[in-house]
Amino acid sequence: MSIVMMKNKMKTILFLMVTALLISCGENDEKSKNGNQVQKDHLILAIGGEPDNGFDPTTGWGQYGSPLFQSTLLKYDKDFNIENNVATDYKVNEDGLKWTVKLRDSIKFSDGKPLTADDVVFTFNTAKNSASVVDLTNLQKVEKIDRLEVQFTLKKRNSTFIFHLISLGIVPEHAYDASYNENPVGSGPYKMVQWDKGQQLILEANPYYFGKKPYFKRLTFLFLSQDAAFAAAKSGQADVVTVSPTLADEKVNGMKLINLKSVDNRGLVLPFVPNEGETVNGNPIGNNVTSDIAIRKALNIGIDREALVDGVLKGYGTPAYSIADHLPWWNPETEITNDGDLDKARKILEEAGWKLQNGNIREKDGVKAEFSLYYPANDQIRKSLSIAFADMVKPLGIQIETKGKNWNAIEMEMHSSAVLFGLGSHDPLELYNTFSSKARGRGLHNVNYYANDSVDAYFEKALQATSQEQANRYWKKAQWDGKTGFSNLGDAPWVWLVNLDHLFLIRENLVIGPQKVQPHEHSWPITDFIENWHWED
Repeated sequence: MSIVMMKNKMKTILFLMVTALLISCGENDEKSKNGNQVQKDHLILAIGGEPDNGFDPTTGWGQYGSPLFQSTLLKYDKDFNIENNVATDYKVNEDGLKWTVKLRDSIKFSDGKPLTADDVVFTFNTAKNSASVVDLTNLQKVEKIDRLEVQFTLKKRNSTFIFHLISLGIVPEHAYDASYNENPVGSGPYKMVQWDKGQQLILEANPYYFGKKPYFKRLTFLFLSQDAAFAAAKSGQADVVTVSPTLADEKVNGMKLINLKSVDNRGLVLPFVPNEGETVNGNPIGNNVTSDIAIRKALNIGIDREALVDGVLKGYGTPAYSIADHLPWWNPETEITNDGDLDKARKILEEAGWKLQNGNIREKDGVKAEFSLYYPANDQIRKSLSIAFADMVKPLGIQIETKGKNWNAIEMEMHSSAVLFGLGSHDPLELYNTFSSKARGRGLHNVNYYANDSVDAYFEKALQATSQEQANRYWKKAQWDGKTGFSNLGDAPWVWLVNLDHLFLIRENLVIGPQKVQPHEHSWPITDFIENWHWED
């Protein structure tokens, strides 16, 4: 073991010892006050790393889960029905350009000051000007109608605007400054008490919260590696801990495994166009192998997704067939029923002119069926999936070289080589960003330069829809309309592999209640309904 590793291990052990002492002192105080043992109202959680950019919703905090410190205008229930939150009502005019939102009266921020229309206007304007992952470029203006009413005006009709009302936490104009991301004030169920960067975050229940009062008065988030978090669970120093599939089957006294289904998918993006030039930054575009639909179809049909779930994820996951399995806008027709059919995959390749040559690699018109597959070098699951995938397709006569790199290096290759990405959002706009020709080469959107006129037309109809039900019909048609689409049944520009289960060890008598299908793992989505958590009687 290196000196650096030893120092890090000792630092973790010391931190856990101090945490255990603080927790013990708190529990002893409870005993002395009440004269007997009580269920503690303080939870210790180790459920992932701390956000790189802090806790400012206007720059992205809360996009994949509850903003925790802040409240949103609307929210999802566990079945993805849209409910009021800060808002009491919203209306959209006939042309779909004006959205009017009425607010609850008497909502207060955690500093006791009222939340009004001014704060909503300030929040959306700040987010619009933040140049962050919060994309409000279609918002023309947001105006205060009166103290408890706001009107949003869009540049063009867009049904997905509602998801900004669901995901963007409201920040207070009076308490917002350059350090807000480190000292958030909001109207959510909890408020920040202390943040020791790299170590822990301490929260207390917000006494002014307008919703259901949380059972737990205090939360401590520990920022630990998965191995250290597991050690904390085994030693009784944590109540909720995220675990990897490799540790999920290990028994821990006093704790139970919670297995949450997700749309946190892993899949390969395949360059859709032939090698045809470079980006403005000089990075290559296109690939002469993966641009052939026969290659893409064969890869989709030839792999055994169940084997990937069992082998790489130890059974803790599900086969993935799309970007949005089991969400309201998913088209269930895209589920592959003949998963792992090597014979059918070989037939597709043969009929398209990909013939086996010496060395068992197929070739067509002088082009060998070989390409590179990149994955983030520090992600063990993506590494294992990449290697397993490459092994699975060797019998098809397709040679894949796997390469682990950092994201800077991957971004230079992602338009011309396959990349193993992780996606999964509660916003259908992710479909548009991944498959619309208008998003080609825009940051991490549509990196393979996919384009299909029919898909684009369905996207426009989905965006122009006057209801979420109508929009979902068009999102589904964009995946597959019986003739074409961006799914494996159509152009197959991606090979979706697995959806990860989100795994947690929690105290045996802790009840967290029903959860939504989980999104990508950012922003601690397990805390969405944390006000419902309690000890079992």
